[in-house]
Amino acid sequence: MKAENSQLIKQLGRVGVLFGGRSAERDISLRSGAAVVSALAELGVDHVAIDIGEHSIDHLQKAGIDRAFIALHGPGGEDGRIQAVLEYLDIPYTGSDVQASAIGMDKLRTKQLWRGIGVATPDFLVLNKDCDWSDVLASLGGEVMVKPAHEGSSIGMARVSHVAELQAAYAAAAKFDAVVIAECLIRGEEYTVAVLGERALPAIKLETDHSFYDYDAKYLADDTRYLCPCGLDAAVEQELQAQALQAFRSIGCRGWGRVDVMRDGAGKFQMLEVNTVPGMTDHSLVPMAAKAAGLGFSELILAILAESLG
Repeated sequence: MKAENSQLIKQLGRVGVLFGGRSAERDISLRSGAAVVSALAELGVDHVAIDIGEHSIDHLQKAGIDRAFIALHGPGGEDGRIQAVLEYLDIPYTGSDVQASAIGMDKLRTKQLWRGIGVATPDFLVLNKDCDWSDVLASLGGEVMVKPAHEGSSIGMARVSHVAELQAAYAAAAKFDAVVIAECLIRGEEYTVAVLGERALPAIKLETDHSFYDYDAKYLADDTRYLCPCGLDAAVEQELQAQALQAFRSIGCRGWGRVDVMRDGAGKFQMLEVNTVPGMTDHSLVPMAAKAAGLGFSELILAILAESLG
């Protein structure tokens, strides 16, 4: 082990890996947490796994941890709530702070903020049960993505092009969230850019035979294609990374995360959303990008934890 890594591990103290939780993304969080725990064991970092549920404050206090690695996805773990608990307990943690986490988890607020500062993002409308569904489709180009505003992993999302489909997609998404948006469908290439500390990692191009990059394509399918190098000219990829980094920082995000992007027919990059606690499973994108940048999984985990020392 490198001498600097040995010193860093001593500085980290006892690390609590927070995973599981009670959101619709619990299963993915369990897998992410298990991968992080395995890496910490390999590194020789003192750690404890904590499945966050009822009485989480009591569990955190009794665990005697010096810092937390947050591997919780979705509401309760990625939206500022667990970050607020950790702030209250004076426990340092990985990733973005309370405010940035709350904004990043809210697709509507994120897009409103980006629109306000000139970051390109697809047109959108907020849906409700009394919408003029025909007008929604017409206003957004005839084909839309329906999204719950506060869910991740493409949960509750649907691609629709007819009024009946839109109504059904809204009803399905509303089961997950009180706020549902319809977003203009961008027909083009899909990319994701991971952020680690102050730098953007190599971009990944995503290709799937599904109608969009849905839950199955992300976590279950074996035919989803991840291209890294992404195939863009070096200058264009650098521009993509710069725009993603700007979008990430504009929300106040820190430490690590991921920005999902579409490239429209005119070649313009459109920011879709920010993930402040991305997945860390065997299908996950941040570890792929880190590997392309020369970082193994354990090194990535250590680098994320190092950001919590600041």
